[in-house]
Amino acid sequence: MRNAFADEVLNLAEEDENLVVLSADTGNRLFDEFKNRFPTRFINCGIAEANMTGVASGLCMSGMRPITYTIAAFNTFRCLEQIRVDICYHNLPVIIVGVGAGLSYANLGYTHHANEDIGILRTFPNMSILCPADPMEVRGALRGAHDHDGPVYIRLGKKDEPKIHERVPLIKIGGSSEILSGKDICILAVGPIIKEAIAAAELFKQKDISTKVISFYSAKPIDQETLARNFSTVPFVVALEEHSAIGGIGSAISEWMVLNSINPKKFIHLSLPDVIPHQAGSQSYLRKKYGLTASSIFNRVTEQLHQRDQIE
Repeated sequence: MRNAFADEVLNLAEEDENLVVLSADTGNRLFDEFKNRFPTRFINCGIAEANMTGVASGLCMSGMRPITYTIAAFNTFRCLEQIRVDICYHNLPVIIVGVGAGLSYANLGYTHHANEDIGILRTFPNMSILCPADPMEVRGALRGAHDHDGPVYIRLGKKDEPKIHERVPLIKIGGSSEILSGKDICILAVGPIIKEAIAAAELFKQKDISTKVISFYSAKPIDQETLARNFSTVPFVVALEEHSAIGGIGSAISEWMVLNSINPKKFIHLSLPDVIPHQAGSQSYLRKKYGLTASSIFNRVTEQLHQRDQIE
């Protein structure tokens, strides 16, 4: 994802002379080509994320199109006031890119986890949030954010994400993308964890359960048309996210369900629990620990369906 982002930023910079990249002393080699070709349009702000956000808002007010880039936990939690007051208050088209979201930096501990970022940022007026699932969606998300006249947070994984698209899809604020078709269960997967949803769909297939998988990449605003269509045509809808159980996509969908009088028995939410992971380990280790692997998804959904007396 990082390499796709850096390459697409380079493409956009060739098209838009006002595009400028700000980094908090990360991704230096990642942006070597950008710095070589556009030396005056790359600013290393140092390990000072709040200041970087303020600089970005000032540049934006001066007619530039800034993109801030650093580790997700640092580009959100360390500068929430600046995002809220400097960017959202003025509805500035600043693109905030957080790399290594969710448990991507699991081995570095809770200081580097970004498990609450969607929940916090989606409460800010004017903020839009995109969570691309693979490198191709990263490219589309960057272009969608650049075309949007307002602040956008792009939530990236770290590396080794699977390729699920053969070409760059159209990514829209408030959109989603169907990856697999199915009629018994619909899994709305947020970000790179979609690979576990696709693998889980294969496990369901072995039990003659047809599973639809959707890249539910727009965390704010959510794709209400896709929700309405699937809740009316599919027996069960599952939201899958590498995010806290509080405030993320599951919460957003639940809010929509209440407003639209949707039967809550049709909905299953799989996420990280409301705990601080004190154990260090790989991302795959913590996904397994918290039930976010393909086999865990299959078991958890099957168990809940049994409990609801829907599968014999």
